[in-house]
Amino acid sequence: MTSQSVGTIADIEIPDTPLVRAITEYIRDAEDDLLFDHSRRVFLFGALQGRRRGLQPDLELLYAAAMFHDLGLTERYGTSQLRFEVDSANAAREFLLERGVDQADANKVWLGIALHTTPGVPEFLEPEIALVTAGVETDVLGIGRDDLSAEALAAVTAAHPRPDFKNRILAAFNDGMKHRPHSTFGTVNADVLQHFDPEFVRDNFVEIIRTNTWPE
Repeated sequence: MTSQSVGTIADIEIPDTPLVRAITEYIRDAEDDLLFDHSRRVFLFGALQGRRRGLQPDLELLYAAAMFHDLGLTERYGTSQLRFEVDSANAAREFLLERGVDQADANKVWLGIALHTTPGVPEFLEPEIALVTAGVETDVLGIGRDDLSAEALAAVTAAHPRPDFKNRILAAFNDGMKHRPHSTFGTVNADVLQHFDPEFVRDNFVEIIRTNTWPE
């Protein structure tokens, strides 16, 4: 598949840099339309939420984190037992380091991806980290959606439509995690597996404490 052209959507500029073009081409080839369009919306919504909050992220790094954040859900990770967020974060950091991005910036992208399903933490970190989660929350959960203008929402979804997105993204989450159920312990991801598999049994934090090998 060919990469999407750069441009401006909802008054948010997609940086026209070699790194951004390489990221777009890589993710376009690695993901289906569902995840690719979702990832682009995450970047755009994250940037819009940042503007509303008065944050000034490095848009190149935010783009990298947004575009890679769900890569771990794809078939290439079908035998991984890591959290899908960690697979995504590892892939992004490796990609960036190979292209000369410095370690600190690559680590910032890693954190933005790894923490994007951990509510209540990223918002207190650097803008590039906080706004990945903000973009995901807007697109998947509707959090902050009503804070954006109708015109901005229309522009983003016209460029990257979301047909039956709620059901399709839930199915993609399940497909990407059902082979590694223990990776969902302590995360919102366990809700997805429980929704699709009524026989799914969550690891229980209380029982892990009560039944571990400490003698008391």
